[in-house]
Amino acid sequence: MAARIERLVTSGRFTLDGGSWEVDNNVWIVGDDEEVIVIDAAHDARAIAEAVGDRRLTAIVCTHAHNDHIDAAPALADLTGATIWLHPDDLPLWKLTHPDRDPDEHLVDGQVLETAGADLTVLHTPGHAPGAVCLYDPGLATVFTGDTLFQGGPGATGRSYSHFPTIIASIRDRLLTLPPETKVLTGHGDATTIGVEAPHLEEWIARGH
Repeated sequence: MAARIERLVTSGRFTLDGGSWEVDNNVWIVGDDEEVIVIDAAHDARAIAEAVGDRRLTAIVCTHAHNDHIDAAPALADLTGATIWLHPDDLPLWKLTHPDRDPDEHLVDGQVLETAGADLTVLHTPGHAPGAVCLYDPGLATVFTGDTLFQGGPGATGRSYSHFPTIIASIRDRLLTLPPETKVLTGHGDATTIGVEAPHLEEWIARGH
């Protein structure tokens, strides 16, 4: 049976470089009636656990380590016994939020995370953060992009640990090469597709942000 994708929106604060902003985050739950993974445990561990219900949560996958994407991860892991996965290049960011708790496993470019009916390939896409990753499932014709690519362009690169030319290279080389019908499910806001976003690459470069 093919996996299904569920979206939960949670709200909280994003803090970095001395600033703080109210944000709504997309939490993605991927799997079936028995087993799921969570992509980005944002803000509210209990709400996420309730959405998972009595299904087995095998992994909490962090697209990057900005606090609004990982703040609920340890609590959710404690509630469910799930394993927390993060790319090691984002450990310095992780430590800003969770200095006393390490992720359980390191994401590696090209590895495949399997859960009920889904095979999520890890694409290392630095730029918004050094260890940012996207998760691509060709069977679901979906890529989960975290804050790397949104409807309308790249994620922000104006703060510490981010770099605009790097995010452009990641999007150009790792994402825009995916089939145009691929659905883009983002860390905030509404979905888009690769085909909708691809024609605008030169505009984003010209804007330079």
